[in-house]
Amino acid sequence: MAAFLRRLATAAPALRYNALCGQSRIESSKFRFPIGTITAVTAGFSYMFYASTSNLVHLAPNCEEDGQKVALKPDKWIEFELQDVARVSHNTNLYRFSFDPSEKLGVDVASCIVTRAPIDKDEQGEVKYVARSYTPISDPEAKGYFDLLIKIYPQGKMTQHFAKLKPGDKLEVKGPIRKLKYSPNMKKHIGMIAGGTGITPMLQVIDAIAKNQDDITQVSLIFANVSADDILLKEKLDKLAACHPNIKVFYTVSNPPRGWKGGKGHVSKDMIIKCLPSPGNDALILVCGPPGMMKHICGPKNKDFTQGELGGLLKDLGYSKDMVFKF
Repeated sequence: MAAFLRRLATAAPALRYNALCGQSRIESSKFRFPIGTITAVTAGFSYMFYASTSNLVHLAPNCEEDGQKVALKPDKWIEFELQDVARVSHNTNLYRFSFDPSEKLGVDVASCIVTRAPIDKDEQGEVKYVARSYTPISDPEAKGYFDLLIKIYPQGKMTQHFAKLKPGDKLEVKGPIRKLKYSPNMKKHIGMIAGGTGITPMLQVIDAIAKNQDDITQVSLIFANVSADDILLKEKLDKLAACHPNIKVFYTVSNPPRGWKGGKGHVSKDMIIKCLPSPGNDALILVCGPPGMMKHICGPKNKDFTQGELGGLLKDLGYSKDMVFKF
């Protein structure tokens, strides 16, 4: 992580310290990157396709709020130039893409973008693409750039494309895809269950609540990972919890290290009962993670990516379909 921050500092000379909760911020004329807001990607949990067509589903309208121009288009692939790339860990890189500095990207909470890359040609010579959805890590209000944190998988067709990108290369992007339209105080208590890179949409919502003094929503997060080393953004989450009494975080890992004080094993009924809001009209449970986890916690989404029937632990514990949202 230290090497990663030094790399960013090379591109952005001024490192300023924000005394509010000890949050660091890197600033320059090109970069305004809150270190504490680094998040992960949805790792393609949403959907993928191989096709020569550019048609996509679940795209939100292109909104230009308050007359501000946005860079994304819901019905057109737009090329964004890679400005810089920095290694975060042995298998994770930070990618910053740039665009017109007078524009916002055009995403809201909680939404993601779709990226695509050519992988082959069919028998007719038409280009075949692989596409994945990712959640930008940058503030939705940021102008002129967006950041993606990508975990590179050896067999991942899209992430292998990312691994080959160099500054100056272009990435095709479309969107946004709106998941949950969050509004302040929409529920009294929001519970969250995330696994691995499924933390991304959760952090979008948490950040929105944390930076709005008028939003008094209670947030309780259960974050499940294989090991303690796999916990993404732990420092960020711990700072949020320390600075905001309405935000609580509980970690559970399958392979706990010696002295581990968090949960052990997969998310259980007991963890949900102790950590999350009870079923009720003022409660909402958000869930995001790999397919096996989704099935265990709430049941899978439908093949067309609609919510599907509620199942798993949440159904067993008495939650209803309208109290749960599956990312």
